Amino acid sequence: MRSDIAVEHSPPSTRARARARVEVGNQRPWPADKVERWAIERLIPYAKNSRTHSDAQIAAIAASIREWGWTSPALVGEDGGLIAGHARVLAARQLGIVEIPVMVAAGWTEAQKRAYVLADNQLAIAGSGWDPELLRLELGELKLTGFDLTLTGFDDIELGSLLADKTEGLTDPDDAPEAPERPVSQTGDLWLLGRHRLLCGDSTVATGVERVLGGVGWWARTAA
Repeated sequence: MRSDIAVEHSPPSTRARARARVEVGNQRPWPADKVERWAIERLIPYAKNSRTHSDAQIAAIAASIREWGWTSPALVGEDGGLIAGHARVLAARQLGIVEIPVMVAAGWTEAQKRAYVLADNQLAIAGSGWDPELLRLELGELKLTGFDLTLTGFDDIELGSLLADKTEGLTDPDDAPEAPERPVSQTGDLWLLGRHRLLCGDSTVATGVERVLGGVGWWARTAA
């Protein structure tokens, strides 16, 4: 007769983790192995950081920190140079936070640090996208809970488009309506709509184009 025996699995040892890194071809300690708290004043932003951040983005990141706290440590060099997390640091300053979690890229060369400044931003967006139906479903369900959807990073216009009811048209979009027996506008008619002019005619006919432009700028535009 067989009885079940419970086996406790202890977390992997430091040696086991080191062996795992060797097996994947990376013998250095990983920055994420250890998270520390550093004073913001100790961090040195990378002077050649080509990634830009708008005031609106920094405000959105600050709002997310208020909601969820600090979820992703900044990455720094051993000298305090900031490698990844410039926008989060700006948001922290906006919130008056004086210490943040950081990971130290120990043993990285200057070239590796400079390249990762680019890779950290580009790898997150290159080749990625959204499944529109799943995104719409997820946002819709979150909306039903009353959660502030602007904290997800989508602005009001994007959310309005994503959550709009999708309806089918009543006609084939390629169908053209029949011309009326007595059209209101006929070829040659020029309509004045405030500052705008609308001509019923052929845009390939120079005299018609000159009429709709009011004789101003026609030759200059064709010459350009």
